[in-house]
Amino acid sequence: MQRRKTRVLSLGNVAIGGDNPIAVQSMTNTKTEDVASTVAQIADLTTAGCDIIRCAVPTMEAAQALAEIKQQITIPLIADIHFDYKLALAAIASGVDGLRLNPGNIGGTDKVAEVVAAAKEKLVPIRIGVNAGSLPKDLLAKYGHPTAEALVEAAWRHIHILEELDYPNLKISLKAHDVPLTLAAYRKMAQECDYPLHVGITESGTINSGIIKSAVGIGALLAEGIGDTIRVSLTGDPVKEVQVGYQILKALGLRKYGPTLISCPTCGRTSIDLEKVALTVEQHLANIKETITVAVMGCVVNGPGEAREADVGIAGGKGEGLVFKKGEIIKKVTEEQLIPELFAEIDKIITERKIK
Repeated sequence: MQRRKTRVLSLGNVAIGGDNPIAVQSMTNTKTEDVASTVAQIADLTTAGCDIIRCAVPTMEAAQALAEIKQQITIPLIADIHFDYKLALAAIASGVDGLRLNPGNIGGTDKVAEVVAAAKEKLVPIRIGVNAGSLPKDLLAKYGHPTAEALVEAAWRHIHILEELDYPNLKISLKAHDVPLTLAAYRKMAQECDYPLHVGITESGTINSGIIKSAVGIGALLAEGIGDTIRVSLTGDPVKEVQVGYQILKALGLRKYGPTLISCPTCGRTSIDLEKVALTVEQHLANIKETITVAVMGCVVNGPGEAREADVGIAGGKGEGLVFKKGEIIKKVTEEQLIPELFAEIDKIITERKIK
């Protein structure tokens, strides 16, 4: 797929845009003022692979807490600011790597200029984030309801403010919970500018519905080459957001992330409890960080051939099955030995890679 070419900006040690890897972002749901809890959650997110973290900054206490948080984490920290320019200044003074704010909503031109001057001095990028649920009243009156055109026009209002202050160090997001609306807005914005785009479906829901909406929306845009950072917005543990984000990128071949499980949907030829086997293997793979592709197939007729790209796999039969590597059968074993033999081969492959 052809990646949309954008300007490049830096969030701490993470480069965004251009040919740089698409970054996975999340947001803490702790009280930012609670430094210990916030740092602990960021540590869990970092372990899961989070590239960039954002923290809500609703108070001056939260803004000042960012300094202590920043000292204890290893990934770029973004301050989420709304309405109060003083919070943005305090966040910059605390050493954040980026701001999420809309310049048209933090005060008059003099206040915006003050924030921009501080951001310029510290080389802090700004993300302009437009949401369908909070569009200006005049745009809602103009378009009748949230539309792609309304989202893009709202974004340009904020962009022009920063451009007039000679500050192009920014990226853009245009989010809605409605997938078609989000797609249309990002496609339009992608045609009108070369700023990096942060992609997501906002308020997408709980794990079940949110994963589906995010995979469809984020995945469709990424498949078109649109998107430089992503966030999967889910109600619940933000670690899951990171894991799902990587699964979307991995499905499109855009990032590598841990093991990949291939398993067939079963059919009338299946003679083993394939769902139980696949779930057991999936649980085992959850504890592995290395990149490896494992196949669990339901029959010996087509199994090895259909999963020939897998590093290792098994194909079940009646009372017995096959173990194969890269489509080549290496042994026939009893049904009871299929899973233990598969796990042994997985361990062997990982060990051999580490030695090399």
